[in-house]
Amino acid sequence: MNPDSTRAILRHIVATLAYRAAKVVRDVPPGFGDFSNGSTARVPVQILAHMADLMGWAVRMVQGEYLWRADGSGDWDAEKRRFFDGLAALDRFLASDAPLGHSPEMLIQGPLADALTHVGQLAMLRGAAGAPVRPESYARAEIVAGRVGLEQAPPRREFEGDASAR
Repeated sequence: MNPDSTRAILRHIVATLAYRAAKVVRDVPPGFGDFSNGSTARVPVQILAHMADLMGWAVRMVQGEYLWRADGSGDWDAEKRRFFDGLAALDRFLASDAPLGHSPEMLIQGPLADALTHVGQLAMLRGAAGAPVRPESYARAEIVAGRVGLEQAPPRREFEGDASAR
């Protein structure tokens, strides 16, 4: 795969993460950030802070560093901004001509896949908190490289129920 197509795929993964995360973190009920479904489980704001930390790690990785740093706060809105700011910084770097400091595979299997997993956790917690995210055909979603903020295209095809139910 040539470097341009590799970057295009990475940017599409970042945009996909933004689309899915935006759907999950938008319009959460009051107090959702501190919702707990068990004494040993992370609460949503802790998960979101970790996702923002992952984006900071991803940015440092593409710049050539391999440095994990746990930052964050207990403020839902601050962590939401920090996460989407991190996505934007990552996308800006990927859109540039600067060489990648680590392999695309490392970026995918590390921070990007981890963040997608945590989007799923937040979606499950929303359901447990009584504010489920409507399912949709994500393959048909309008996901565009470079669109990495909270504002995303509206869903093209949401549906009711469980698409896997028989």
